[in-house]
Amino acid sequence: MKNISILGSTGSIGVQTLQVISELNFKVVGLAARSNIDLIKQQIERFNPEVVALEDESSAETLRSSINNKNVKILSGYNGIISVATALKADIVVSAMVGIAGLVPTLEAMKAGKDIALANKEILVTSGSLVMRIAKEAGVKILPVDGEHSAIFQCLSGCKNWDIHRIILTASGGPFRSKTLEELRNVSPKQALNHPTWKMGRKITIDSSTLMNKGLEVIEARWLFDIDVSKIDVIIHPESIVHSMVELIDGSILAQLAVTDMRLPIQLALTYPQRMQSQLPRLDLSKVGKLTFQEADLEKFPCLKYAYDAISSGGTMPTILSSADEIAVEAFLNKQIGFLDISSVIKKTMETRKKVIISSESEPSFQDIMSADRWAREYATKIINEHDYETHI
Repeated sequence: MKNISILGSTGSIGVQTLQVISELNFKVVGLAARSNIDLIKQQIERFNPEVVALEDESSAETLRSSINNKNVKILSGYNGIISVATALKADIVVSAMVGIAGLVPTLEAMKAGKDIALANKEILVTSGSLVMRIAKEAGVKILPVDGEHSAIFQCLSGCKNWDIHRIILTASGGPFRSKTLEELRNVSPKQALNHPTWKMGRKITIDSSTLMNKGLEVIEARWLFDIDVSKIDVIIHPESIVHSMVELIDGSILAQLAVTDMRLPIQLALTYPQRMQSQLPRLDLSKVGKLTFQEADLEKFPCLKYAYDAISSGGTMPTILSSADEIAVEAFLNKQIGFLDISSVIKKTMETRKKVIISSESEPSFQDIMSADRWAREYATKIINEHDYETHI
């Protein structure tokens, strides 16, 4: 049995993690979320954790006064979330908070000796060198929850770094892979949120539709597997059956195939190094019929290119990319900007930052990362409000 803390328990990954835990003989010791009182009350009743934290203090107070289980400690604010991340009994922490907000609790969990089941892309995107260094110093494992990185993790079992010719990340292509560039001009948030394969949170679903999600995964893979970005490729695979592949130096290609369900990689991250029975449907290749692959169109989906540019530039540029994307996606969801403007805002923010970048950022400290994050958010917000960017078309 393992003891689990979950950061972001009311989000898509958090909810699915609890579904997986309900099938395993594992104990939930901590839950953290932002403000969803109704859902976290249900989670408390079902899983009886020892400590719960809500980032929103007024929501935490409401929760504290409304639950019947007095054995649960209810905390609030960022310090409360860190308390969940570092809970004494936790063996593994599921890091599923959205955005860079999950960075500090995850770092503190690692320093406290907790293994990390990582579902938060922005942590490695913004702070890859820092995170991997602290993980090594603390002697903890980072286990990927993303389906693509879990697939690579599995394919690399028994392989050495020098065996790898390249990593191939597969992408569904999102809902707009067949649309023309002109058709993308008038895409609505509702259309972009209608992913053909996966049911995910709003931010990651929009990122999937722009292929930014795959770009962030490229940066993650660079750090997780200690491989140069020149050896990481992306290919469109609409069926989402092959979750990613590894090509070895002798020309062999290893692939991981499974049904399209996030609970599989979640379960592996929680049970590693063991595998356990799953209640999920089995993959029937005779019913799949065919698997197709095609190149990613960087003209229609330049966000993927910008991700490669960011990690190649190094320093805090991946932070700039990620933070500008968060602001642009939120503006699109609020109908402040169009779909094509997401990439335009990111491009302008990155180009401007390159003009003012400082030498110390080549090996960014935590303070450098936080400063770059604030700058990118402020600048992206400014150019959105002033419409000071050129729409990509």
